[in-house]
Amino acid sequence: MTKEQEVKDYMMQHLPDYYDYLRIPGISAQDTGIDETVQWLTDKFTALGAVEVKQWHELGGNPVLYAEFAGKSDQTLLFYNHYDVQPPEPLDEWESEPFEPTAKNGKLYARGVADDKGELISRLILVQYFAEHGGLPLNLKFIVEGQEEVGSPTIQDYVHAHQEELTAEACIWEGGGKDEDEKFKITAGLKGILSFDMEVETAETDLHSSLASYADNAAWRLVQALNSLKDANGKILVDGYYDDIKPLEPAAQKALEEMEFNEAEVKKQFGLKTPLVTDQPLQELTNGTTMTINGINAGYTGPGVKTVIPRQAQAKFDCRLVPDQRPTKIYELIRQHLDAHGFEDIKLKYQVGEDPSRTSLEDEFVKLNIAIAQEVYGTDGISIVPNSAGTGPGAQFVEELDLPLVSVGIGYSGNGPHGPNEHIRDQDFRDGSWFMYRLLEEYGQK
Repeated sequence: MTKEQEVKDYMMQHLPDYYDYLRIPGISAQDTGIDETVQWLTDKFTALGAVEVKQWHELGGNPVLYAEFAGKSDQTLLFYNHYDVQPPEPLDEWESEPFEPTAKNGKLYARGVADDKGELISRLILVQYFAEHGGLPLNLKFIVEGQEEVGSPTIQDYVHAHQEELTAEACIWEGGGKDEDEKFKITAGLKGILSFDMEVETAETDLHSSLASYADNAAWRLVQALNSLKDANGKILVDGYYDDIKPLEPAAQKALEEMEFNEAEVKKQFGLKTPLVTDQPLQELTNGTTMTINGINAGYTGPGVKTVIPRQAQAKFDCRLVPDQRPTKIYELIRQHLDAHGFEDIKLKYQVGEDPSRTSLEDEFVKLNIAIAQEVYGTDGISIVPNSAGTGPGAQFVEELDLPLVSVGIGYSGNGPHGPNEHIRDQDFRDGSWFMYRLLEEYGQK
């Protein structure tokens, strides 16, 4: 039996050992199962032989877990993961119980198995494998937070407070996997985010709609404000919104030009019913900024007829940001825009902000990830991504800890994170774990 087959078989043999972890509903948005999850992981890190296991909770929020394993070299690699998951609703769309791991047709179904418990499970089983086969080739540190799914409001404070303990040479981010063309992604950064609410009130009570002859309508007022933010082609009209966008470095631009976008597969996967809003989707996914209405609420929307003028209207937004945009600055620019266009009565509420981050593709750690991925998946089987279209608190690790950051993992584009029937594929779990085995082995020799 080859070493590759041995490792892959070991991974699948021990995957069920973590089913109890998948059964715990650690839902940060609902404050459910957090203590149980933290204790389960604390016990697991200890059982695996960590030389240090700590629960950080002195700065508020859900506890942050820290664990350290000693290896045979002076190199230290830091893993970032999160133990919290999304709520399972809508429950009637699940084909199995969300918190009962269900293996079927070469897939494992469970809430959180793709985002992000499966990634951590893969890494912990590898720790166990190395412990039983001569020891870890390098030192490993784990930081596992419990509020990623609600915007990581405290992780920046914990990273700052524990900077010395988190010292390492490089960081592997929470996860990754294969794209729509089944190419394994090496992703070197994350977009940032600004999340905020918008609200307007035009009266103290809903009015009879006949009074629309003279009374303002909160819903229309909100719509008018929204229309001032973007034009019909999707350009954001807020002055200064695009000013701080950092151009891609030559290596990142080259990688972007070599990437592929499978429009037909994307449309099929998500059931898109309208044309794409851009003719450069890869450019926009990588270094494009967005402003998205997440939801709108106003007036009566139930069955039948109710002829009223809504007194209140609300909308929720997020803006995906790229280097070097900052969420606090963008928030202030939006406030200034509304005031300048006569919408001083529109109230804004800042919810969440995370800075973007991007590691140079010329970094030696990034190059090592690429080399190992080519070995495992083939030269034509990988995709180098300057940064993901998604968001995470990576900037704290890149900027404050001064670490190169790479996202790789065991997923694929059809995992369904945050939705019903979230799952991972057995083959991806085996292959992604073998990739990580080879990465740890090689990096330990640097």
